[in-house]
Amino acid sequence: MEKTLALKIFEGFSIQRWNDLVRPFELVEMDKAGEKMVIAYILAKYEEHKGKKINWSWMIYASLFDLLKKIALCDIKAPVQQMLKKEFPDEYMRLNEWVLNQYRQLITDDDLFSRFTIYVGQKAGSFSIPEDLQHTVHVYQAAHKYSTMRELEMLSPVNEKERISDIDSQLKNEIQPYLDLEGLQKFITHQKEFNFLLKIEQLRFQTRWNQTPRVPKTSVLGHCFFVAIMTLLLGRESNPHMCERRIINNFFSALFHDLPESVTRDIISPVKQATDELPNIVKKIEDEIVNKELVPFMESFYVNEILYYTSDEFSDRIISADGNVEVVSWADLNTKYNFEVYNPVDGKLVRICDHLSALMEADISIKHGTTSVHLESGKEGMLHYYKEGQIISGIDVNSLFNKVV
Repeated sequence: MEKTLALKIFEGFSIQRWNDLVRPFELVEMDKAGEKMVIAYILAKYEEHKGKKINWSWMIYASLFDLLKKIALCDIKAPVQQMLKKEFPDEYMRLNEWVLNQYRQLITDDDLFSRFTIYVGQKAGSFSIPEDLQHTVHVYQAAHKYSTMRELEMLSPVNEKERISDIDSQLKNEIQPYLDLEGLQKFITHQKEFNFLLKIEQLRFQTRWNQTPRVPKTSVLGHCFFVAIMTLLLGRESNPHMCERRIINNFFSALFHDLPESVTRDIISPVKQATDELPNIVKKIEDEIVNKELVPFMESFYVNEILYYTSDEFSDRIISADGNVEVVSWADLNTKYNFEVYNPVDGKLVRICDHLSALMEADISIKHGTTSVHLESGKEGMLHYYKEGQIISGIDVNSLFNKVV
């Protein structure tokens, strides 16, 4: 993992959204990206249930590339970009080339950069979108539009109608082409899926490290998306031969790894570690509350998958032939279980990325000049959590952490 790329992606926590409106809470780009992928997951599950083919890997990479592009163009609003694309196509093409050039030195993975280039070209219209990908793109764009609409709905109570009426009308027009999607219909008509989303949105209001000032502040949902992206990138480095289902499972396991906190709130690590038995007790309580307060809002065709992602989330695991979850070694995960049929998950890799995110959250704030005993001790704790030379999931974690700070 290149430090410069990780730091660049972390800038997504600093990009403010809707900063020309009254905002009752901070809306930042990383949170928007996280909510968009939660919505995309649910919409895609509905389509899959109806027999439609979804290219999950494409959506995962699209979420990364959209964030990279947004970080590069943070001061250019979407309507302006749309006008550029429509009225000044040559300049829009040059703008996209400029975006790619910003990352050419940061992304040393040639295959990843090639994917990025193709994605930017597809969005610009210079590359065609393959027929078998078009429905996936349709679902992903619907998630993008609806996540923006949700932000405006959350802002509307504190903004005069005159401030937002034009934006509201525009978004309602833009969402029309996607109303064929059953999941989107259920969101808009406030069925139980909408209540599930409301629970997840609470993670946008929960601030990590809430016992100390910190710059930039990060929400639990934004943290989850950052962990998902780091899991994707580190997984590419440590094991480029992962089967596709494993890559997908790793991403969404990371995205949903703090889902229980939507109903339990964040229980900070020092409290969880207060006694030897407390971590297990807390996990048991979290699982019980999730089953009581979240499961009723999930559909039967994806609930077991989300529970698989959130239960024992930091262990390397598979689903065995008899349907039971089985903890396995990383060596076995790479050999006999590295196949779609086993639904493999690199839980330990997710844990590494969870710790990496915490380390960067503390270190970056300290370097901004906003520090505290909590941040200092948290940073030191992460730097010494993994032994020197200890290899986990194919990664020398101690070396990685010391390289990043």
